[in-house]
Amino acid sequence: MVAASVLVIHPGALGDVLLAIPALRMLRARHHPERLVLAAQSHLGRLLVELGEVDKASAFESLGLESLFVEDGGPADVPAVSGAARVVCWFGSRDSTFTRRLRALAPDAVIASAAGNGARAVWEHLTTTVGAAGEPARGPVAVSSELVGDGREALREAGWDGRRSVLLIHAGAGGLGKRWPIEGFAEVAAEVVRRRDMAVALHEGPADIDAVAALAGRVDALMLKQPTLPRLAGALCHVAACLGNDSGVTHLAAAIGRPTVALFGADRVAWQPWARTARVVVVEPSRLREDVGAVTSTLDGLLG
Repeated sequence: MVAASVLVIHPGALGDVLLAIPALRMLRARHHPERLVLAAQSHLGRLLVELGEVDKASAFESLGLESLFVEDGGPADVPAVSGAARVVCWFGSRDSTFTRRLRALAPDAVIASAAGNGARAVWEHLTTTVGAAGEPARGPVAVSSELVGDGREALREAGWDGRRSVLLIHAGAGGLGKRWPIEGFAEVAAEVVRRRDMAVALHEGPADIDAVAALAGRVDALMLKQPTLPRLAGALCHVAACLGNDSGVTHLAAAIGRPTVALFGADRVAWQPWARTARVVVVEPSRLREDVGAVTSTLDGLLG
């Protein structure tokens, strides 16, 4: 690792890492590193490299940070940390042993929670932790022409004719508590198709199989089955809008700049997307009828 590198440590899931993009951009603008290195889950680090938001990815699990949680009296040896000019660690902030031993290697390290305290949006909290001043950079992520082409091919393989506008729906989520009822998605999709004659595409990730199968039984849709994240990013460039739960895929659509309706529970609004093209609708399963109307109206507003 070159001396002028900035190392950012964030082992969170897809949505959590995407929420850090404005902070990553501010780190680059403020410190002008030769390399901005992200230590994250391997597939997420590679995604942010392909999207041009970081220069290099390092597998979080290979850093050796576990040694910093143990007070054994010996000096810590974490070359990725000691070799970086600056370290930002959105991990382990509540463990006093870890924070002390990390600062022994990187005295000026920023060590903060990745989630904040709920008083502000998570993406805003992350920008604050890096000491950034001024308006955060919230423009859409640039997707390469190669990925855009690959994404078009993915949609064509799913049956897209290349002409009809596409509404992509992500009905899954990492936890059942973050999933809007399938009936809601089905009603919104039916109304959008009736009004606008749009094609509907359903994205299915590894954790979404049951939700997508239930929705596919009620909606005539193209099926994007478990594309890689870079290929999904390319496919999202071709959709007119995205409707999804509080999930990484919804965050990805928003980050790319697609008009996105993101469905959040009231207790999760702090994790809302940072993109200006995203609109959050707070939903509650007990008021499905009212929420269907609110979601449809918000989607209409984005589509114009």
